[in-house]
Amino acid sequence: MILRIERLQVDIPMAEHPDPKAAAAVQELMGGRFGEMSTLMNYTFQSFNFRGKDRLKPFYDLVANIAAEEYGHIEAVAAAINSLLTGSTERPAAGKWSPDSPLAGVSGVGNPHHFLNTGQGAMAVNSLGAPWQGDYIFNTGDVVTDMLHNFFLETGARMGKLRVYEMADNPVARQLCGYLLVRGGVHQTAYAMALQELTGVEVTKMLNIPKISNQDIPEARKFNEQGIHHTLYRFSPTDYKDLDRIWRGKHWEDGGELRVVQGPPEGAPVPALDPEPQVYAPGYDPAELEEIARRLMRSA
Repeated sequence: MILRIERLQVDIPMAEHPDPKAAAAVQELMGGRFGEMSTLMNYTFQSFNFRGKDRLKPFYDLVANIAAEEYGHIEAVAAAINSLLTGSTERPAAGKWSPDSPLAGVSGVGNPHHFLNTGQGAMAVNSLGAPWQGDYIFNTGDVVTDMLHNFFLETGARMGKLRVYEMADNPVARQLCGYLLVRGGVHQTAYAMALQELTGVEVTKMLNIPKISNQDIPEARKFNEQGIHHTLYRFSPTDYKDLDRIWRGKHWEDGGELRVVQGPPEGAPVPALDPEPQVYAPGYDPAELEEIARRLMRSA
């Protein structure tokens, strides 16, 4: 099971300047073939189907634990998309509908389904609006093959994050990309180390792919300076104790000591999203809904 905590792994502020174009680009990090839904579901199903895990525990612990972290990554991507969309269309006067066109300003800008289908919210789609697909999951049951695929998947994810970073200059999008580049680099390195244990091949010698250091990216460098590129978090109070059989030694790039930390990162609060009545989220008259909620709280 997953214990859900009402915090984000990384601070995702509300955008000072709404940016539906950037939100459309960031959707690739959610529902693209190499997006966070793919990493989450690949590792989740590999952990579900892992045979002989009692005898191959370090490898099972690694993939199961990283799957848990990836759930938090889709939360962060969704928070960034919602931040970028909040305030991007015209809000009406309280409780007063008019035949004006409050959504006209975003016609042809970004992904129209953000406004037509989801109340200005994140979707399980890529940057073109195509839905995430279950056949993106790769799970052969063969440990070496699956670990090699996971290394490849993290490599493709890194390339996607770099391209979204280059496409979207909004600080919210770049904060997200910087964090995911660092944490994805941890997972990429972890799978490379697992492959070395399994095969003897020094897969870390292939890194970075693409050959750009996170130190060259300001929004990633600040997380490196906190040491989180050396850190694998254990997302369970009692399980996945054998992560440090694989995640140990020195980091391939800077020689820093690798460490496993008990528990998730401290993280940051989930931003509260302002109502957007023009897309009926949470309703056309939010004040009426808020009064109902207040009555419920008073009766508790």
